[in-house]
Amino acid sequence: MKLTKTFKAFFKSEKAGGLLLLFVTILSLCLANSPFQKEYIAFWEIQLGDHSITHWINDGLMTIFFLLIGLELEREIYQGELSSIKNAALPVFGALGGMLVPAGIFLALNFGTVTQNGAGIPMATDIAFAIGILSLLGNRVPTSLKIFLTALAVIDDLGAIIVIAIFYTSTIAFVNLFIALGILGGLFILNRMKVHSLFPYLMGGVIMWYFMLNSGVHATITGVLLAFVIPFGNGDKKTSSYKIQHFLHQPVAFFILPLFAVANTCIAIDPNWHEGLNHPNTIGIIAGLVIGKPLGIWIFSFLGVSLRLCIMPKNLQWKTIFGAGMLGGIGFTMSIFITLLAFKNNGQEVITYSKIAILIASFIAGMAGFFWLKYTLKHQLKNEG
Repeated sequence: MKLTKTFKAFFKSEKAGGLLLLFVTILSLCLANSPFQKEYIAFWEIQLGDHSITHWINDGLMTIFFLLIGLELEREIYQGELSSIKNAALPVFGALGGMLVPAGIFLALNFGTVTQNGAGIPMATDIAFAIGILSLLGNRVPTSLKIFLTALAVIDDLGAIIVIAIFYTSTIAFVNLFIALGILGGLFILNRMKVHSLFPYLMGGVIMWYFMLNSGVHATITGVLLAFVIPFGNGDKKTSSYKIQHFLHQPVAFFILPLFAVANTCIAIDPNWHEGLNHPNTIGIIAGLVIGKPLGIWIFSFLGVSLRLCIMPKNLQWKTIFGAGMLGGIGFTMSIFITLLAFKNNGQEVITYSKIAILIASFIAGMAGFFWLKYTLKHQLKNEG
């Protein structure tokens, strides 16, 4: 199976971006627990207009990240690895299990409590980190595994976006929402009229973001909606969709996601930080990501193949599917993002302990996935040789 040029570029940027995310996360945690702690944390709380720097990053810049996710998903659906039912079915089944089982584990521990709203936290997969860890295994990784994990993570992100839109929207200002959707409709008409200039879509996207921000629906949803009205055409280098997707890859991987990671991991860890790990919320996050993810991905993939609803690529084994599921437990960016939405009314302490749980779970999942795949792929190559 040959990798398309678009997929190679995506994998390459996510690989480097994942390693950068790891570096800036460690740096941010060190600064937040250094002699510069107060100044560092206070910096991210500086008000610009009505919102803090962190809020502008989370609600503004992350919209661009979701625009890129939407463009990549659109490309995969039209002409990539999700363009046929045969290719798409296995990662779809895996992603479904990777969302439902972790959420089920979390709810089993938190149902009826003030933290039950966090069920979406362990459902997410961080594409950049997962692919960054996979890339460390070098040429021994089969192409089908790269495609499976990438498609799985993209579908996971789509699931996370749907969860954000449905479950993390409190009060809706319908006038603003209808204006935003009206702008979306106007952009769709431009698409059908074959208007290929990016300017009206980007300007319309900015205005749509403003009204979505003030509608109660999370503003980052604008990015995904905008992606699907930007003309795709035949998908070649001359199309509007390709141009903006190609342009956004590096700014997102090397600026927006690292900035989000730095702003949201400036966590002052007190000496009794481990006490928060006894709470059903943090246990649910860790268990959901570390145990629920690989189990859910493996079980649902196995059921899909057993019921002949999807096919297993020849050079993939069930052991490597389980390893990919472990890497799927690296929630990081998306999990932290959902944490901020889920617990915005629960106080900073709950958010801080949740972030610590996400970092611990992501570290365990990443290391476990790396060593599991290193061992299984080594033996697979030996047997094939």
